[in-house]
This record gives sequence, C-alpha cells and structure tokens, in this order.
Amino acid sequence: MPVADKYRGAVVEDMQLPPAFSLPDTERIGKAIELAYDRDFSHIPVLSRERRPLGYIDVAELKKQWEAGKASPDDPILSYMIKFKRAKGTDYTLITPTSPLLELEHFLNDNIFALVTDQSRKFVLAVATRHDLDNFVSRRGF
Repeated sequence: MPVADKYRGAVVEDMQLPPAFSLPDTERIGKAIELAYDRDFSHIPVLSRERRPLGYIDVAELKKQWEAGKASPDDPILSYMIKFKRAKGTDYTLITPTSPLLELEHFLNDNIFALVTDQSRKFVLAVATRHDLDNFVSRRGF
C-alpha cells in the first residue's frame, strides 16, 4: 500500500479522542496525581493562566518522586513539569483535528504525545499518543 494511502485519508478527528485534560500551572502535586489516576492519563499538559501550553507532567515519574519522598502533595507542579522546548527559529508542528494521520504518525516518531489544538493554537482540544493511533489502526483494520 502506498504511504499516502496508509490511513485512507483519515484525520486526527476520526480517532475520536476524548477532550483534553490539562492542569493549571498553579496546581499542587497531590491533586495532579489524584486527577491523573482518576482519568488514567500518563502525561498531562500544564497550561498558563492564558491557557498557553507550558509543558507537561509525566505521571509515572511524578509518582516515583512521591513514593521516594522527594515530592510532597503540596509542592507546585511547576517544580516537576517538563517544559516544552521552544527555540527561536524552530518550526512548530501544528496538529489539529483536520491534520492527516500520516502527519501525526511522523510527529509521534519523535515525540511521546501530540497536543491537538485549534488552528490558531488558542485551545488544547485533545492529547494524541502512539497508543491512540495504534488503537485506531487496529479498530479500523488499516
């Protein structure tokens, strides 16, 4: 099957991802872990007051820190957040609901997840992972 036909024209929206769950940069670790486990998420985006993505929390790593006594429930998540790398002149890959799945696949080759945003990048709509893409492929029989 030619690469262009791999996903038969499917786009991110076709994956029917759940709405994004994110945390404000003011949240505390105890609440972050509780919410992560309630929703079974492994990575949670952290947003500024202006809803700008700042970075993410790796829930498994945060849990390890907690269990080792290196993190307290009252610590701010900013202390444990992995910041998004932003450098002047670096291309930003925009993943939207209308992005082709092949584009998402290429992005996920170098990243553990993708933030799905609106075209103007004002709102985080969903989080897509390689696991989400693989599940979609297996359900659709591509």
